[in-house]
Amino acid sequence: MSDSPHNSLASTETFQPRATLRYTSAVGIQAAGVGAVVSAVQNALSSHNHGAFGVFTRTGGTIGFFGAMGATFALTESVVANTREKDDALNGAAGGCAAGFLAGIRARSLPVAIISCTVLGAAMGTFDYGGKNIAGGGSLSQEEKRDNFFKPTSLRPDFFSKQERSS
Repeated sequence: MSDSPHNSLASTETFQPRATLRYTSAVGIQAAGVGAVVSAVQNALSSHNHGAFGVFTRTGGTIGFFGAMGATFALTESVVANTREKDDALNGAAGGCAAGFLAGIRARSLPVAIISCTVLGAAMGTFDYGGKNIAGGGSLSQEEKRDNFFKPTSLRPDFFSKQERSS
């Protein structure tokens, strides 16, 4: 297991402790913003007589729930990273598990909580292990990505004949 390139990279880098409260509050506020959008969509798609305030009165629990899940994820990930003094995929897996468990508790079902913990933990752990990039190839810099995207003119196919270009 120590032969893995991910483990050898983590051991050579020095750990930077995370500011737990700052990270938790930032992620919690961002997640609450996403929850507000979801709540607005829920409010728009349902029929009721509460008007625009239905975003807060009828479906406002969604805002708080999303914020709580984001804050729980960030807090757990940060505490685990600071305790272990390592920045690796296990931190994200623990945060995902805690957030998933919270989702299951909202559903008032222990089996759902355990399954949600497993699924979100595995998803976040895999995402972090893959370089925290959905597309993969997270080790390339922005300049390398641009160079790979734009082909040099010598490699571009010549679609026009010389005669068409001259006219």
